[in-house]
Parts: sequence; structure tokens; C-alpha cells
Amino acid sequence: MPCPCFPSIAPHILFDTRAKSFSISLRFALKSCYMKTITTVRGLRISLGKSALAPIGFVPTMGALHEGHLSLVRNAIAVCPVVVVSIYVNPTQFNDKNDLKNYPRTPGSDLAMLAGVMRSNDIVFMPQDKDIYPKEDNRRFSFGNLDNVMEALHRPGHFNGVAQVVSRLFEIVKPGKAYFGQKDFQQLAVIRELVRQTGSRVEIIGNPVIREADGLAMSSRNRLLDPELRKKAGVIFAALSDAALMIEKKDVPAINEHVRHKIESAGAFRVEYFEIADDLELKPLQSKSEMKAGRKYYACVAVRAGSIRLIDNVEVPVM
Repeated sequence: MPCPCFPSIAPHILFDTRAKSFSISLRFALKSCYMKTITTVRGLRISLGKSALAPIGFVPTMGALHEGHLSLVRNAIAVCPVVVVSIYVNPTQFNDKNDLKNYPRTPGSDLAMLAGVMRSNDIVFMPQDKDIYPKEDNRRFSFGNLDNVMEALHRPGHFNGVAQVVSRLFEIVKPGKAYFGQKDFQQLAVIRELVRQTGSRVEIIGNPVIREADGLAMSSRNRLLDPELRKKAGVIFAALSDAALMIEKKDVPAINEHVRHKIESAGAFRVEYFEIADDLELKPLQSKSEMKAGRKYYACVAVRAGSIRLIDNVEVPVM
């Protein structure tokens, strides 16, 4: 049941970014809300231990929530008696310090949105760096080809940081099911491989991309877009949709050329990469003749929209 009190208190939520802690007004406000908000590992473990409910559903986020995140939470709530949503901006997955600094942080609105869907026994976990990394995390992961294509080439070390934080969160929350968005296509493949390598019993559940009215994939970064570029950003999905249709009669090089031209001719957009790859090995196709029966293939793109970087993907039929 959603919290009836949050609409009235949301405007008064304060967050001290320097101290990385909630104000007294927020702590008092949360006492009257149905969902629990916990900021320490010890507190989370005590709360989950008391509830003894299973399976635990888990939705890890970096905040700046939107409808895409809420869809993950709703899907988790539909099958799990208790759901944990984490809000934590993980520094180890940012290879660009300015990107980390500028990443949107909106704890007040995040909590207000979650209060509209979460139940009394559900938990919002908002740890600090010291909770996730009590000591320096020097672990290095190897994901084979998954860590050598697309995003990995443009964001060195990114997936190692993702693996660090996700494995740590799994250790803390001990979920039975974890929910991730399909928009981060490569990340989803990496996390599935991480689970396989570590022998974790958590079930990884991918959820469809949630889109804006013009087709732009919902992302926390969308709010940073220049207004004029935002008006034109629907061209990214339009170009990917073309790719899915063109695969029947055209081969990969021609599709690549079309996608790049359509996006870049729409304005101040620059395509970093466009690839068609399978969902297991993520090996980019040079020709559609390389497609294998029984596998799913996705057209994947990364686009610079001014200073903001956007990614998206759509499934393409196997020829």
C-alpha cells in the first residue's frame, strides 16, 4: 500500500550532500511512512532478520528514479513478500570523475516516488561509501568478451566497478531475486556472468526498456539533456527501430551506416558505437549470416547528446 503521508511532506525533505546524511526533518517524516528507510548494513540485516520473509526481492539503483525504476519495483512486489530498493551512487564504476560529480542526486523525490508503490514491510536502503566499502576493494573481475566490447571499450573499468558494488550488495541483502532493466543490456549480461562465476543463488530478472512518449529510453541522465536536444532525442529509438526492420533485406554494414546517419543528421548527436550482438557472448556481428538459431540479438547504440551520454537497444529478428 502506498504511503498516504508522503505527498504532504515531500517538499520539506532535506539532504545534506556534504555530510551525506538525512536532516532531522526527513527522519521525523519517515517515521510516519509505511516503508522503512535504512542507512546502515547492520540496520538492514536486523530488519530483514526480523521479517524472515522470502524470497527477498532486490532492486539496486543509483537514485534519480523514474518510471523505469518503479516498474522494476512493481515487478518485484508482485512476486516477493519483501522488497529492498537500494539507492547508492557507486564511485568505482565511474571512469570519469566529472560524470560522478554531475550524476543527479534527488533523494527527496526518490523517496516520495517509492512511497507511492512500496509496502510497510519493504525497505529503502541508502548506505554511505563506508558501508559498501569498509575497506578498499581491489578485486578484479574477468568477464571475457563481455568486458571487451561496446561499453567496456568506451568506459574502461566500468564493469569491474559494477561487479564490485553488485556483489557487495548481494552479500549484504542476500536476495532471492534481483531486478535489472534491459536498457543496460551489457550490464545485465555481465551481472548474469558474475552470478555464474560466484555461484550465487540469486535469480537475475531482466525487465523491458521503459520509454518516454517519443521512444527515448527512460534514464536518470535524460533530465540533464539540453532542452533542444531532448526534443530531438527520440531519433535514437527511431533509428534502432529502423535497424530491426532493415535486417530482413539489408546486411549489418548498411544498417550501421543508416543508423549513424539518421541519428547524427538530427542535430548535435554523435554515435560512439552501433553494434548488433547476441545476448550471451555479446559478440558484434559483421554479417547477419553469423546469426545463430536459438539466440536473441539486439541492436545496441551509445550516443553523445551534447555532453550527455545515452545508451539504448532493441531486439532484432534472427534471419
